[in-house]
Amino acid sequence: MHIISIILIFIGVFFIVLAGIGLVRMPDMYLRMSASTKASTLGLGFIVLGTAVYFNELSVTSRALAIIFFMFLTAPVSAHMIGRAGYSDGVPLWERTQLDELRGKYNVGDTELAGPPRSTEVDRVPGEG
Repeated sequence: MHIISIILIFIGVFFIVLAGIGLVRMPDMYLRMSASTKASTLGLGFIVLGTAVYFNELSVTSRALAIIFFMFLTAPVSAHMIGRAGYSDGVPLWERTQLDELRGKYNVGDTELAGPPRSTEVDRVPGEG
């Protein structure tokens, strides 16, 4: 079990190092955010899993699984919010970016997507009241 936990922890450390390299090497905020979020989440998952295997107790394992679950749940949401805030503040894309799907659909400096005006009336379901 010790060998398995060491292997899992080393795999996690490898992904965390990749996240650090991604922060330094990527050319813009969006690519840095993507690299660091994905790699560090996976790295933390392996490190916590290796810790759970090492201790081999129900209480440690249940806490480790809860940590992994919440990290995989919250990391993509936080990365999305950081990216959205950066885009709304006008953080430029990398000059070699080929596709900007939000160009023309997002008001820079605003937190809302540009689109049709929202209805102020409550939509009613057909056949009700």
